[in-house]
Amino acid sequence: MHTAWYVLLGLFFATYLVLGGYDYGVGMLLARPDRKRSDGAREPSDGGRERSDAELSDRRRADLTALGPYFLGNEVWLVAAVGILFGAFPMLEGELLSGLYPAVLLALGGVVVVIVAVPLRSRPSGPRWRRRWDRAVVAGSLLSAGGWGIVLAGLLQGVPVAADGHVDGPGRVFTPFTVAGGLLLVALVAVHGAAFLALRLPGDSGRQLAGIGRRLVLPALAAIAATTALGLLSERVRDTVRQPVAGVLLPVVLGLALLLARRAFDRQRPGLAFVATSLALAAPVLLIGATTWPYALVSSVDPAASLTVGAAAASEPTLRLLSWLIVPLLPALLGFQLVSWWIFRGRLDARTPVYW
Repeated sequence: MHTAWYVLLGLFFATYLVLGGYDYGVGMLLARPDRKRSDGAREPSDGGRERSDAELSDRRRADLTALGPYFLGNEVWLVAAVGILFGAFPMLEGELLSGLYPAVLLALGGVVVVIVAVPLRSRPSGPRWRRRWDRAVVAGSLLSAGGWGIVLAGLLQGVPVAADGHVDGPGRVFTPFTVAGGLLLVALVAVHGAAFLALRLPGDSGRQLAGIGRRLVLPALAAIAATTALGLLSERVRDTVRQPVAGVLLPVVLGLALLLARRAFDRQRPGLAFVATSLALAAPVLLIGATTWPYALVSSVDPAASLTVGAAAASEPTLRLLSWLIVPLLPALLGFQLVSWWIFRGRLDARTPVYW
């Protein structure tokens, strides 16, 4: 039973990365330059600057309107994943949070900033405060994506947890490999956000985002290559890997998914691009779990402190009780997601409600 719950934990967190990933991707893309002022043209007059600021604000509002119906609902999957972690894997929760707490704190801090900044950016009437909240959305999105990337890379390189359950220097979480993993997830999330906006925005705006997504694929492929190279050179990563085939599949699947997304962008098929980028965000969670199997957490300083999935899980009676609780929860989560996507399907038009 503990294996089924471990798979469910991975699926919930992978779903959160896919759904929350386009939240953060859209947030990062708020920082893209205005198309009309990206050609080095002369600085406009005060009146022209005001019009440009208004156009930029309208463009950002359109981006967030595309996100609006799904925004807060996407974060529910993170809450559900954390609930499974605490309830079904209490031993894993303790050592995971202690071993990777700087990265987890970074990611959750970014999540909080985004959740607060998105609704508040529409509250002030003045453009100055609105721009400040927009910058907070961008910064929070970068922190969230980068933090979760470091967490996933940290799982793949092992966590410095000693036999007494304490971290042997939390600074050891940040290595060239984990930093590269954080940058890789930032790149993947940016492409995912572009695919989402290309799917949701009408006309020229959608086509422009498809072009941006296509251009972002190459940096993401470079990030995959760099992270893979650093992983192969890292002794900690090599010692952590238990299933090499799954480890080899990870960069292959990511690369193929991004190439498929690029081809879909070229053919103006944003739906296919979105499916491909969704696969690219779900694959790391599932394949990292497979790579370290049967361990849920591998210690990089004391092999005896490593936790198998069975040892990290709660007792069988507890897991059976939780199984009864998940029966109504899972259909409710899936139903909410499917209904919201169905109701608000298609591109933005005059009937689309404006949330932010």
